[in-house]
Parts: sequence; C-alpha cells; structure tokens
Amino acid sequence: MIYSINHFFYSLVQQKHLFKKVKKLDQFPFDQKILACKNKGVFPDLAIRLNKDKKIFTGGELIELKDSNSYTVSSFNSTIPSRSKKIEEIITGENSSIKKQMERTGNDIFSLPVRDVFYLVRGRNKQHTKVCLVYGSFFETIRVSELISQSFHQVLVERLKESGQEISNELKHTIASLLSQQQSFSKVRNVEKSSVKLRFRIMTEVKAEGNILNAKKYPEIKDDTLNFVLPCHNEEQELDSRKKLEEVFSKKDLRSFNIFKLKHHFNGYFLIVQTGL
Repeated sequence: MIYSINHFFYSLVQQKHLFKKVKKLDQFPFDQKILACKNKGVFPDLAIRLNKDKKIFTGGELIELKDSNSYTVSSFNSTIPSRSKKIEEIITGENSSIKKQMERTGNDIFSLPVRDVFYLVRGRNKQHTKVCLVYGSFFETIRVSELISQSFHQVLVERLKESGQEISNELKHTIASLLSQQQSFSKVRNVEKSSVKLRFRIMTEVKAEGNILNAKKYPEIKDDTLNFVLPCHNEEQELDSRKKLEEVFSKKDLRSFNIFKLKHHFNGYFLIVQTGL
C-alpha cells in the first residue's frame, strides 16, 4: 500500500458526505490504514505513514484539524502555521506518544527529517459547509522567524516611543533577530525568588487575505465543497501535483472534479481540486 497526502484526500472524497454530518471534525472516520498517528490537543492531529520507496510519494505529511462554526479559520493556539516542520521538534523524547504510535506502524521516523504540513479546515455557515485540505504555505506567506522578528520589532518601536528613549536602528534589528525563534521564549522560565514560572504562548489568527473560507476574498471556494489546495508557484510544481493526482485518481474521477488555479492575495497561485459534498 502507498501512503501520501494525495491518498489521504482520496479517502476523504470517498466519505465526503460525512463532513456535513459529524459534529466535530475529529469525529470524522479517517482511514486508519493511512495514518501513522492520531492525537487530540497535540500537534499533529494526524500524520500519514511513510513509504519505504519514496520515488513518487514520500508519505509522512503532518495534518492539523481546524474546525469552525463560521467561515473563519479558527485560531492557532501555541503554534504558527507553516509549510513544513522538523520531526525532531515534534518528537521530544523517548516516551513521546507520537514516537510510539509511529514506531508501531513500522515507520523509520527519522528517514524523512522534514515533513510537509497540511491543514484540514472545515467551516460551517448556516446550512452550508466548506472543507479544505490546505498546504501550509497558504498560511505561511513569510518565514515564521521573520514573522516573529517583525512582531517583536513593532513592540520594541512602540515601547521606545512611549518611553521617549532611543536606540540605534542596528540595535533594534539585532534585538528583534535574537527573538526570532519560537523555541527561545516558549520554554518555561524559572526566575529566582519568584513563586511562579512564566511561559509565553503564541496565538495566531488568520487575516482575511489568508482565510480560504472567506467568500469575498476567495469566491471560487464554493459552499458545500471539499477542496484540495496545493502549491502551484511555477510550472514544474503544477506538473508534479497533476502527475501525483493521476497516480491516485482514475481519469473518470479527475473529470468529475473542478480543477483550477487560485490566486492567493500574498503568495502566488495554488492548484485547487474541488468536488461537491
């Protein structure tokens, strides 16, 4: 059996009518044969098994579930959406539940050290539903480190203005760049003589321009549809995505889909594979 995000999408298509029925997205009957792990409240919610032969499909993709009772992508708690993640940052110890699950499926976990990240987003508005399996670059339109650095730079500039103090632009950029790694400030900090410990948590909210459920920004994503959203930033990427689809779906299936390119407001084009629910 071959595993990949494309095969995962195939399994969703087979049961797409259930997206309008299940109360919570994590209650959807995902195909367990494809999965290396399944979690609740811990990233990743789902992970695809790895293939031993990685010529066409590597497998190993990581998936986060995002469920909302509106056409707004729900907030990301304690994480920043990204196109890929290092597996070593997710498996943090020998007793990791994720590691144990993946090993039980026979995966050589570290044979693919960097994993593609996808987000399965469901939004509901009155009687209608939109579902999108979205590649992470739809949300990560600038590097995570740059996003953090620029955000801290804004805080620094605001505080300097409020306090009436001045420092050089070079020092501002140095301080901001030193604070560009999420791991640096997400650790619990133990301060001497303090009876409490401090840990900063990130919450990430999606702008309208990055909200694929937003009908005004992305009218092509229609009500009551399931959508596979793949990067299409150049001709080579588009051809690769189409080739992989042809490996998984029959010609009849592909003809039944609405396949088109969607222009992101910040990040070029994406290939959309759309089917009705």
